[in-house]
Amino acid sequence: MASKTRLRILVVSLLMTMTHAAMIREVSAQEAPAASADYVIGPQDVLTVNCYDQVDLSGKFTVEADGTFTYPFIGRVKAGGLTLRALEERLKKQLVSEGFFKNPQITASVDTYRSQKVFIVGEVRQAGTYPLSGDMSLIEVLARAGSTLPTASGEAIIVRATGANGPTLPADQDAVDLVRVDLQKLQNGALSQNAALRDGDTVFIPRAESVYVYGQVKNPGAYALQQKDSTVLQALSLAGGLTDRGRRSGLRILRTVNGREVSVSVRLSDRVKPGDVIMVPERFF
Repeated sequence: MASKTRLRILVVSLLMTMTHAAMIREVSAQEAPAASADYVIGPQDVLTVNCYDQVDLSGKFTVEADGTFTYPFIGRVKAGGLTLRALEERLKKQLVSEGFFKNPQITASVDTYRSQKVFIVGEVRQAGTYPLSGDMSLIEVLARAGSTLPTASGEAIIVRATGANGPTLPADQDAVDLVRVDLQKLQNGALSQNAALRDGDTVFIPRAESVYVYGQVKNPGAYALQQKDSTVLQALSLAGGLTDRGRRSGLRILRTVNGREVSVSVRLSDRVKPGDVIMVPERFF
């Protein structure tokens, strides 16, 4: 469980080093930090347009379903499908061509994100739909979802689908690409695992498979395997370790092989497999 705590600490520390907007406030489902210049505008996005020294041309404008909004002097302007910089150039060009200004200084940004989104499902605290805000990464959407649950596996699967209107799972026919991320490496500071997200992506956090520990341990029961290469010793640690009457020699695993249950003698350093039942014997002296 300590690995989950480290992941949550990493989430918080990385968010503290992100953009100024992300540090000041928690992003809600309706709002997000300033987008990069290559953000593609879509329907229902709310834009902030500023024209230097021209109050009448500055304000907030909602992009309608057809991708347009009404701008002073010009009328309907097509914004859907344009980047922010392309929109700035279009507004400047139209204001100049229609004789209103010679060289207007215009900037455009996204005030509220509504058109692009990502989904997060599986073993997280707050699964759901989140607005895609500029250069959003895996660590940021995990933070918005409250981080992973103790039952989560050590992997995140980013499912990419074209035109997704809802979550897409790895086995779905609409899934066109899968990106697998090792959360263990991410929690250890490997930022190369912090994948960038795209519109329509689904972040799927699978449930960890379990190993069972019984016999002379302090807390017998089922435990999630967050690491693929977990050892017998690590599984015993999850169960609180051995009791005063437990012994390390004579450890056995009940394992299903080709549909048959077999008993395997193991050492503390041996790897466990999902579904293994570890039996800790009792010492009699």
